[in-house]
Amino acid sequence: MIGRIGVVLRRVAVLSVHTSPLDLPGTGDAGGMNVYIVQTATRLARRGVEVEIFTRATSSGLPPVVELAPGVTVRHIMAGPYEGLAKNDLPAQLCAFTAGVLRAEARREPGYYDVVHSHYWLSGQVGWLARDRWGVPLVHSAHTLAKVKNAALAHDDVPEPHTRVIGEQQVVAEADRLVANTPAETAQLVELYGADPARTVTIAPGVDLEVFTPGSRHAARADLGLPADAVVLAFIGRIQPLKGPDVLLRAAAEMMRRDPALRDRLRVLVVGGPSGNGLAEPTVLHQLAVRLGISEQVVFAAPRAGSALVGVYRAADVVAVPSYSESFGLVALEAQACGTPVVAAEVGGLPVAVADGVSGRLVNSHQPVDWADVLSAVSLHPQRRAELAAGAARHAQRFSWERTTEALLRVYVDAAAAYRADALPCEVAV
Repeated sequence: MIGRIGVVLRRVAVLSVHTSPLDLPGTGDAGGMNVYIVQTATRLARRGVEVEIFTRATSSGLPPVVELAPGVTVRHIMAGPYEGLAKNDLPAQLCAFTAGVLRAEARREPGYYDVVHSHYWLSGQVGWLARDRWGVPLVHSAHTLAKVKNAALAHDDVPEPHTRVIGEQQVVAEADRLVANTPAETAQLVELYGADPARTVTIAPGVDLEVFTPGSRHAARADLGLPADAVVLAFIGRIQPLKGPDVLLRAAAEMMRRDPALRDRLRVLVVGGPSGNGLAEPTVLHQLAVRLGISEQVVFAAPRAGSALVGVYRAADVVAVPSYSESFGLVALEAQACGTPVVAAEVGGLPVAVADGVSGRLVNSHQPVDWADVLSAVSLHPQRRAELAAGAARHAQRFSWERTTEALLRVYVDAAAAYRADALPCEVAV
């Protein structure tokens, strides 16, 4: 791709230290960021820009290099033991990871990469050093911010460490461009981290509108073994306090307390696996369902992604996103693209992902009684649900990975042009 002042964008190095784009979202630390990297990388490649993704090797069985798609490769870097490392253990392995990245680039011709795009603060630390060594701009996406998460912790969650706050501050100061998901995240970067507004760009993530489409709710329920007349509430995502799946279970119990007849019809689908702080108690949600007396109504399913999730979205009357902090909420977009209304917490980027009263509802608390009110208002009233379902499908059309990728390309080209312009005086002086 040729940009302004003759900038030719040929290759982008993408850094994703703590989670691989090959990992299944909903497991471990894999989530929306993984989807973002895969979707934008494959679309960059279709536009003629090669993408090489660097991630940490977590198994001896992984080949050094994997082709994710034509023009997109994933390179596994040896950094620390393959297994047993939590995300908070990874800062100690950043030197090893950085060395592996720089060593891989050293085998190439000088100037092989045109831009470095780091995802999450750990990758930003590596990207900052690679930028200086390679003489190319650093574009950084935070995805989540420690200061924001710590200000909205679930009651049983653990704060992000101070080392992460310092690391984020350093990356924000060093990055040539910061990409935020929403205007709210842009404001947080500026107000909480002192980011330069002129170097901060807002680009909304997208949804694959060819995969996530409306379809038969009856057929989807039959495939999942759910009664055709059930009231189905769904949670899709990593099971950890930050995501608030317990809020949905408590709200479901409250709905049944108010209307005991729901006991025979209500089903709560929980699709995902323990992650983050949830790994310490992997069965805590199962135990909560038992204590609440709704274990017969809750269906736990293994994580799935992409087309395998479509049936879950279509089968649900409502998809719940009760997160305490959410930079955007790709699950909300995917559900709406399938024509399913979303009830979401009014936090982070969810007010952008969900159009309140049009494609779903926003809840400004995490109290089970409030969630029971809103979930009942949508799921138990067919006409209102149908209105929101139609609005959900329309709202999702505003977002696509093509738009996201096109905006990213503009950022890459502008960052490369500005970086080159800043370097010219030094080159003339030499």
